[in-house]
Amino acid sequence: MSQSYHQDHAGAKLGMWLFLFTELILFGGLFLLYGVYLARYPHEFSEAGREMHVIFGTVNTGILITSSLLAAMAVTAIQREDKHKTEVFLAGTILCAGGFLLNKYFEWSAEIRHGIYPHSPTLAAGAQGKSIFFDLYFLTVGLHGLHVLIGGTLLALVAVRVHRHSIHAGNYVLLENSVLYWHLVDLIWIFIFPLYYLLL
Repeated sequence: MSQSYHQDHAGAKLGMWLFLFTELILFGGLFLLYGVYLARYPHEFSEAGREMHVIFGTVNTGILITSSLLAAMAVTAIQREDKHKTEVFLAGTILCAGGFLLNKYFEWSAEIRHGIYPHSPTLAAGAQGKSIFFDLYFLTVGLHGLHVLIGGTLLALVAVRVHRHSIHAGNYVLLENSVLYWHLVDLIWIFIFPLYYLLL
């Protein structure tokens, strides 16, 4: 029974790593596309980058780094058989996910009010490179936001299972894999932030 459990555990972790690899390929392709267009329209990308809301991006970076720390602490807590702390750390991570999405909602609302959104008349009247920058921005950040929503939902389901004691120190592979996924979400943002918000 123990051997079977360890095999299942290893298989689940391998499956998660393979899934994360496909996610890296997806976002890696978007970053590669960004690099190609940056080389073609360096001045337009730089001009568009100066219109980004750095404060919003900085706040969301801090939120995601904090959330990853809390998620890692949840794994440590479950290993120490501390159910209460596991639930608290997971709740903190989920709140961070909600805070990230709320902050992104305010940021996008401000951009849309200023006519900055894919195929808007404002962008269509400007340089093509600037329009491409914001097309890639909304695509990449929107896709990342979807991953934040999925990750937050997954962690909420895990928290429920921790509360019901179906995830515990003897069986926490689902928690561990969910946290791995969340770390990937954080890692992707670490690339998005300088590419779009700190471009000079």
